[in-house]
Amino acid sequence: MRLNSRISKRLAALALAVAVAVTAGCGVSVPRQESRWTALLEEVRAFERRIGFSRTDNFLDLSKEEEAITVCGRASRLYLPYSYQDPAIQWRNSVTEQECRKGFEGSDIFYSKVEAWGEVGTPVTPSMLEGRLDRFFYLVIHEDCHDQFDLPYGVEEALCNVIAYKAMPVFSRERYGANSREHKVVSQYADRQEVLTRGTKASYEQLEKLYGRYGRKEVSAEELLRERAALFRKAEKALAWRRGALNNVGLANDMTYSRHYPLIESAYNALGRDLERTVALFKRVDEIKPSRQAVMKRHRITDEKGVELIRAYEAEVVNVIEQALAEALQS
Repeated sequence: MRLNSRISKRLAALALAVAVAVTAGCGVSVPRQESRWTALLEEVRAFERRIGFSRTDNFLDLSKEEEAITVCGRASRLYLPYSYQDPAIQWRNSVTEQECRKGFEGSDIFYSKVEAWGEVGTPVTPSMLEGRLDRFFYLVIHEDCHDQFDLPYGVEEALCNVIAYKAMPVFSRERYGANSREHKVVSQYADRQEVLTRGTKASYEQLEKLYGRYGRKEVSAEELLRERAALFRKAEKALAWRRGALNNVGLANDMTYSRHYPLIESAYNALGRDLERTVALFKRVDEIKPSRQAVMKRHRITDEKGVELIRAYEAEVVNVIEQALAEALQS
């Protein structure tokens, strides 16, 4: 995730923080001894290079200062943000939950603790080493993936989740064996997150229709809030959120990772479920994508920080993906 200045880099852990909390304790732990987890990290990195990743500076050091990072998002209940990048969400980090909520009664508040910031040179935190092996693999592959591309955030988050969820079971099968407990746990994690991704997209699109009706003045604010409460109760069960925890900010954040997931997964499938070809395709997309300035000019957008540009830029890159995939399948 990328939020404000420091928060403007990615925070991949946030998208799945709730699901992880629900299933914690049933997996395989990360090796605590430094020589063992660093050796495992090198094996993951060797696998990444095989599928086309360049080396990164992530996770080379152990941070003893940050156990976990807090993040706070706030937005009006009467507006459904497009993604975590939507300026309608006010993001803050390094605050307590009380500070997050203070003065924003009646707003949607999202408060969470996460294992790692996604930024160049991010360290391994104690929270990562105290967690599960599947989560460790996810964070490393997802964050290293971000350093390979410079795509719109809503496209890149989905891309790096596709690559992570497809790569994790391949690596664990090679590393531990097809019948190992480790491989079973890692595969189940990836499968479960893909189910949650599809559920997130479906839930968001239902809520989007409701907010569309509100925007057209077909329902009142009171009716909007009442109907969305019913949708959230249903979504919380489907998406493994704690009862009463899901709101517009949390769902919009997760939608950033989910909106373009089906498209990118379909590209991966069309390329024979080949990770190396998929990485190469999106490096090509990165090379030929239009600039933000070109998108602004073409669509006559004047606000370079507004949601209109976020939507338009993602849409243009989606067109480039479809074009690049067609060319790749013909060659």
